Amino acid sequence: MAPGFPGVVPVRDSKDPQGPALLFSATAWESFLAAVRAGDFG
Repeated sequence: MAPGFPGVVPVRDSKDPQGPALLFSATAWESFLAAVRAGDFG
């Protein structure tokens, strides 16, 4: 995850830092984090 991008959250695979970034809306990213915190992914 990279900070400093208004409204979007770019995410890269840490094993391939020069690879492409996936872009998520800030809202989608917050929903994902809430699900992780809630243990929704086992």
